[in-house]
Amino acid sequence: MASDSGAPPRPWNRTTAWVLACGAALSLALIFTTVDPWLDQVGFLAGGFDVHVYRDGAWKIYNGHPLYTETTHRGLSFTYTPFSTLSFLPMLAIPWAYVTNTWLALNIGVLYACVLLCWRVLGYRLTWQLAGLSALLTATCMFLEPVRTTLYYGQINLVLMALILWDFSRPPNSRIRGVGVGLAAGIKLVPLYFVAQFVVLRQWAAAVMAAATFVFTIGLAEAVLPSDSRQYWTRTFFQSDRIAPDSQPANQSLRGTIAHLTGGQVPQWLWLLLAAPVAVGGLLLAAELYGRGEKLLTVTLAGLTSCVVSPFSWNHHWVWFLPLFVYLVHRAVSDPRWWTAAGAVYVATGAWAYHWTDTWVVVGWFLFPPSWPISPILLNCYVVVYAVIAGCLIASVRRARDTH
Repeated sequence: MASDSGAPPRPWNRTTAWVLACGAALSLALIFTTVDPWLDQVGFLAGGFDVHVYRDGAWKIYNGHPLYTETTHRGLSFTYTPFSTLSFLPMLAIPWAYVTNTWLALNIGVLYACVLLCWRVLGYRLTWQLAGLSALLTATCMFLEPVRTTLYYGQINLVLMALILWDFSRPPNSRIRGVGVGLAAGIKLVPLYFVAQFVVLRQWAAAVMAAATFVFTIGLAEAVLPSDSRQYWTRTFFQSDRIAPDSQPANQSLRGTIAHLTGGQVPQWLWLLLAAPVAVGGLLLAAELYGRGEKLLTVTLAGLTSCVVSPFSWNHHWVWFLPLFVYLVHRAVSDPRWWTAAGAVYVATGAWAYHWTDTWVVVGWFLFPPSWPISPILLNCYVVVYAVIAGCLIASVRRARDTH
């Protein structure tokens, strides 16, 4: 591994390869042994629910059915933007019976691409050694619960993250920097947070490009799907109850945490009162990190913050733990003490299973027994992890300022 700019990182070493090989073997063993891979509704190879919803949405618009007033696969409502269904149209070429496995294979490929993009943001050049190391790292990260669940459900999160990482891997003066963020936001609105990140970084051209691309996705969908577009932007967009109650355990957001602790729906004003300063603080902290040359930490923190402040963040939205893990491995290459931090993230965000019965298994700390004394921490584990990460980064920034 070599860096394109600045002081080159310490060369790839056998210790890193050995640790990641062990991590990859452990992760794959845990994925396929802690839960029967074919167990209904939780087995790694028995999923694909969401990708069939995507395909069903594409089928509806292709055949002239209303997108938001009819249910889709297994009675689920379609909650994404009208533009998203246009991007899902190629799925119609895949026979229904092969959709799950095809998308799983593609998603694993995107996961690998995300790892490579993380190295690129860090300034590394792609070599055969790095490609092999990335394959091990990809297998290791498959056990991170948000990644595992994204692969299991056939979710779109990794694709959206790849678009955003691609943007941040480009030079600041690139004319197309921002297109990835705009397309990601056109499919799912949460990535709009990165437009604000471009603004705070004073990367005006990227911010304009991202915003313009997003507006283009709205205009394209309006031209092709006028009825569905009006339905979405005037009604469906405001129906938050189409997703799930705030208190849903898998809602790993600040609003979800409040609901978990109070046991009810969270008033809009209370969520905004708490989320707004966190959103602004995350932008400013990320900008500080960018000024120190920590580009991957910048995009990672922005991704994590977008999950925290979003009104509803499913557990699988937190795939941004992946670039954090890559960053920790990057630091561990030259300082083995960073393996401790990587191990802590692995344990805190792993796809640990709890067996209620032989056929009822849950995956993820937030679904463990609510009777446990540490249940309030487990139930809000990703927000807790975010708070710890943000606290460590703030302390690091303060120490750097004090030394200067």
